[in-house]
Amino acid sequence: MTKATDTEQLAPAPAEGNEASAQNVQVHLRRIPLLAGLSDEEVQRLKPELRFRQYNKRDIVLQKGAAGDGLLFLLSGQLQVIDVTEDGRAIGLRMLAPGDFFGEIAVINGSQRTASVVAMSSVLVAFLPAPAALHLFSHSPSVANLMLRHLAAKIQRDSEFRSLLSINNTSRRIYTYLVQMKSAPEQPGEPEVVKNLPTHQDIANMINTSRETVTRALTSLVQQGIIQKGSQGLIIVDPQGLQKLVEGP
Repeated sequence: MTKATDTEQLAPAPAEGNEASAQNVQVHLRRIPLLAGLSDEEVQRLKPELRFRQYNKRDIVLQKGAAGDGLLFLLSGQLQVIDVTEDGRAIGLRMLAPGDFFGEIAVINGSQRTASVVAMSSVLVAFLPAPAALHLFSHSPSVANLMLRHLAAKIQRDSEFRSLLSINNTSRRIYTYLVQMKSAPEQPGEPEVVKNLPTHQDIANMINTSRETVTRALTSLVQQGIIQKGSQGLIIVDPQGLQKLVEGP
């Protein structure tokens, strides 16, 4: 028997807004962590349901208050989840990298979007309509298990972020943000890295400070030999030194 492929070759899409119409776009569904455990049959059923959309930098991908009509996967580029305060200020909540999915809460609840998502670069996203997403959640054990783990981690992350915003010392907020953003080493002996670090202005928006304050704090960390810039992101050279700054005097 020929093994089913998980590569979707897009047919030309209708000329509608930002629908991806490039014939050369290919999507390897099992490279999306949430879908990695799908069977060949599940992959084949899912592919026709997906719609692909391209956005330019600073485009709004999801609008707060809009209907939760589908689940989205980021295939390339970088996104930022934001909320807007009553006085019109944009507050960054978190960054999204390729392989991440978003919009799941409104799909599960059948509710409106609780936050907006903005493109930080040119991006390509895959859109799965809500009925297909709900069917996937209820009929695929691997997806259901990963979704539960994701929601638990999201609750913990949001709790940690609220604690970060309660820190009065601005520099300590920046240090704590770096600790929360760092990734564990992929191999023993490798350093911890903050991948896909947002711009200084975006960090400032997230943690309620100024871009200049972020720049000064990061420059100070470089001068102290605690961090350095690398090709993969911001390298934490001295994790213990950074943790001491987080804990404060």
